[in-house]
Amino acid sequence: MKYFFVYVLFFNTLLFAQPNEKTDSTAYYNRLSNSYVQDNNYKNALLNTQKAIFYAEKNKNIKDQAYQNFYLGKLYFDLKKYDDAVESLLKSSELYANLDSSSYQADMYYHLGLSFMATANFDRATLYFNKAKSIYTTLNIPDTAELFTLQTGLIYKSKNKSDLALSVFNTIIAKPDSPDLSNTKAEALYQTGRIEAFKSRNNLALNYLNKALDLNSKTENLEQKSNILFALSTVYEKMLDKNNAYLHLKQHLNLKERIAILNNKRLGIDDYTNFKESERLKEIVQTNNENIEQAKASKFSKLISILAIALVSILSLLSLSLYKNNIIRNQSNLLLKEKNKELEIAKDKAEKASKARSEFLSTVSHELRTPLNAINGITHLLLEEKPKKTQMDYLSSLKFSGDYLTKFINEILEINKIESHNIEIEYTSFNLKQLLTDIQNSLKELAFINNNNFTLEIDHAIPDYLIGDPTKLSQIILNLINNALKFTKNGDVKVIAKLENLENENATLYFEITDTGIGIPPDKLVSVFDSFSQGSIEVNRKYGGTGLGLTIVKKLITILEGQIKLTSIVGQGSTFSFELAFKTSEKISPVEKTSKIDYDSKLLNKKILLVEDNRINQMITRKMLLNKQIICEVIDNGEDAIDLVRKNKFDLVLMDVHLPGINGTIATELIRTFDTNIPIIALTAISLDENREMLLSFGMNDVITKPFIPEEFYTVIAEYI
Repeated sequence: MKYFFVYVLFFNTLLFAQPNEKTDSTAYYNRLSNSYVQDNNYKNALLNTQKAIFYAEKNKNIKDQAYQNFYLGKLYFDLKKYDDAVESLLKSSELYANLDSSSYQADMYYHLGLSFMATANFDRATLYFNKAKSIYTTLNIPDTAELFTLQTGLIYKSKNKSDLALSVFNTIIAKPDSPDLSNTKAEALYQTGRIEAFKSRNNLALNYLNKALDLNSKTENLEQKSNILFALSTVYEKMLDKNNAYLHLKQHLNLKERIAILNNKRLGIDDYTNFKESERLKEIVQTNNENIEQAKASKFSKLISILAIALVSILSLLSLSLYKNNIIRNQSNLLLKEKNKELEIAKDKAEKASKARSEFLSTVSHELRTPLNAINGITHLLLEEKPKKTQMDYLSSLKFSGDYLTKFINEILEINKIESHNIEIEYTSFNLKQLLTDIQNSLKELAFINNNNFTLEIDHAIPDYLIGDPTKLSQIILNLINNALKFTKNGDVKVIAKLENLENENATLYFEITDTGIGIPPDKLVSVFDSFSQGSIEVNRKYGGTGLGLTIVKKLITILEGQIKLTSIVGQGSTFSFELAFKTSEKISPVEKTSKIDYDSKLLNKKILLVEDNRINQMITRKMLLNKQIICEVIDNGEDAIDLVRKNKFDLVLMDVHLPGINGTIATELIRTFDTNIPIIALTAISLDENREMLLSFGMNDVITKPFIPEEFYTVIAEYI
């Protein structure tokens, strides 16, 4: 207790002693604070700003109080203590409200906007940016317009309005280069690059990000440079350029470490904690000192003595309380840090396990496609060669097994895409009634096999045209109807589509698929949506199937912001239902009607280069082409393929993506530098890291996925040849 008493008296004497005319003043401490900021010593900058505020309050100088609170808010903002920055800046705002407009007030509003941006409060950020902009305009202060333009773009980007954000950033990028604009323009280029990368326009993204990096070299913005390097690493990784991805990531990590060292030099954690405690103590001491000053004005010296003793006692008790609270808080913080470390370790393990599972399934599904392509291809070739009747059953069984494995692998890849967030929602206009009718027509044969009455009930109130994702909706409904028809014999399967709600241009639809099949036991109603689950081993053996259909259905409905419900009674049937929201549309998006191509005549005597390193796939693909009297030349690497296309005339190139040496995508890019007309079609056992859009971005005209269906294989080739 004795030491706390001495500490309180010392602090009180140090902070609130009578001011010296030369050194104890607001201006003096403000100059000291500025000097410490230049030296990157934010600990002493904060302490001297605190003293400057004290003398401004003591002298009742509103203008100085407003500015010093603004300056304190700027220091907090530089230290990324945004909540503290907002608190000081709002206090400054209240003080400036009683003064004439000035550039300092405008700067204060601008920093308030930046602080609210940092805490994702975009509406309040916009409010204070507008206030700052109004004052800058009134005072006719130049070179500020681009600052607000940049913030407008950032707000649009944060609200996922990427097209508006790009438009705003482009207005900044179009400005002529100048030293004052370098930092703002570099940020606009960086943000544009990130948006282009998100839209998978990787070459554009690289262009903008490299320009941002060049412009950043003219500034001292290390945080911005670190962000640009990380974004470049991410784009190179998406483009499968591992060397550049690793190089930029390493530069980013080195820079982050340097920034961390600089930030720690600015202000350590303990320094900040001690400052906040001294700030609270200052407020307590200041309040009580005001009481003492009032007591001094009284004529009763005895009362003054009593109040002084009471003040010291209160401060001592408060100091003791702060000390004990500090010990308790430090202990709590240590415990929290330990628990956080345990949670982080557990989280990392879970993420690694999930990633390993995803990569394993993706690798397995990808690697199975190549031998499966051989099985399906050889089966097709044997069936075309008029086999004996005794061989037909074997070949038909082999074809069925190949098709089953293909479906199984596709479903695994689909689940991996969903779980890795590589799937995007499409928004296009479509006719729901026509879509459901087409699905019904495609499944009539399956309904006939099990002697099921398959009916469709569509609410006439549903708008003719809706905006949504017809592909995913078709996938959901097809899976549910397939299940209903498979598990029902001599029964009824009904599909119901009803309009639940229609308000302005928003429509909520209810879908229901009901069957009178075998039903699902109560204890399996939840697990039936798990991967590879079909209720029981007996059901799986009797009815077959992969057990992945309902997993895909549930995940797709969740992505479309719906929730699937299931009711079922064993022996009586099951009902799956869900609701989805759509926008209404006046007309459907135009769809080109493609007639069936007579590929036999189109392919006759055409010359095709096949680039494939797998010997079995070479043999199968070459034989399928020769069967259509196509002249086929085979090469097994990208380097020779480039040389052959440069020196010879081919009608089309079939390019495998994964090749030794130069892969198919890079080979295509290099061919496009001297021949932009020759059709190049990708042949790939597509994996989780690949997609059609990515492959087309390298200059390929189309993609054929292994194992391919012969009819589709010939049709795609005939379309481009």
